[in-house]
Amino acid sequence: MVKLRQYVPRLAAGAYILNSGLSKRGADDATAQGIHGMAAGTYSFLEDVEPKQFTKALSTAEIALGTALVVPFVPTGLVALGLGVFSAGLVGMYLKTPGMTREDGVRPTEQGTGLAKDVFLLGIAGGLLVDSLTRGK
Repeated sequence: MVKLRQYVPRLAAGAYILNSGLSKRGADDATAQGIHGMAAGTYSFLEDVEPKQFTKALSTAEIALGTALVVPFVPTGLVALGLGVFSAGLVGMYLKTPGMTREDGVRPTEQGTGLAKDVFLLGIAGGLLVDSLTRGK
């Protein structure tokens, strides 16, 4: 049973991710190339994946994760792990992409602010995971 204290951050993160996935669903070639280029620039194993295929897979993953977060019958520990893996990848992209952080390698530049917000998703994942592991303690 999902507790209200768990469902509020789940709903916020889930709605955001679900919208992101739905927005990418019919991406044109230029959009797909931009999304793929950003990801492949950080994670080189993605270089060989065709941009439209990558964007469709990303869209599907975001829709699945967003839906799992929003529906209350998916266990919180499970969605916390999914959100943690997903947001860690996004934070990694933020930290590794040139021009996203200031000289200290952490604080965002103006261009990096859009990606830096993914730290909040990682924080939500951590909070949900801790809450699900310490339930009743």
